[in-house]
Amino acid sequence: MEDQVVLIVGGSGGIGQSSADLFAKAGAKVVLAARNKEKAEEKAKEINDNGGEAYVIEVDVTDLASVSSMAREVDEDLGQIDILVNAFGTGLIQPILDIKPEHAKEVFDVNVYGTFLVTQAVMRYMETNKKGRVIMFPGILGKAVMKNTSVYSASKYAVSGFTKALVEEQRRGNIKFSLLYLGGVDTEFWDNPNVDMRVNKDKMLTTEEVAKAVYYAASQPGQSVLNEIVIQPESHQMV
Repeated sequence: MEDQVVLIVGGSGGIGQSSADLFAKAGAKVVLAARNKEKAEEKAKEINDNGGEAYVIEVDVTDLASVSSMAREVDEDLGQIDILVNAFGTGLIQPILDIKPEHAKEVFDVNVYGTFLVTQAVMRYMETNKKGRVIMFPGILGKAVMKNTSVYSASKYAVSGFTKALVEEQRRGNIKFSLLYLGGVDTEFWDNPNVDMRVNKDKMLTTEEVAKAVYYAASQPGQSVLNEIVIQPESHQMV
């Protein structure tokens, strides 16, 4: 992982930040891309103070110009992007009749359109460099639905389908994709007022546990690839 460039989009969130710690300790150049630049900068400072190499870039995943600028700046300033970690997203868990249309639109804008924009922008550079790894987070609700998740599950199933189609596009290419189907993770996701669900965070996966899976997917040797993995807390098993 020494000197590889790892772009973590969602670098202000728990999974992104815990993943950044592992990549930095392994010698990678870590870029924390986030809308919340201040929080990302706090983590970057921590990494740099501990001898790592971390950078921050502000991005709005729903804005084409912002996403294009992010990918271009990273490539020009640090070199080819070796690994893309799409660790961003927004939640919505409510009965269908209670969902405000504008909230549903936000979920699709961030989780689906944002994933498309970021992945396309970075893949342009990976195609030129003829290599790269992309790690996606459809979550367990992109594999198995549950009550009151109609909109959120739809967005996450879209991420799964999008990624699987890209795998087919890259059958003769050199870009590898990994899908991480995660159960409940103790993150700020559950603090969203649009996530109407009582949970026990003490029984959830920690971001540190998830980061190990992210790093494992990103560090597969040679031509091997971790296609997909399901990780759930014992109390949350759905499949």
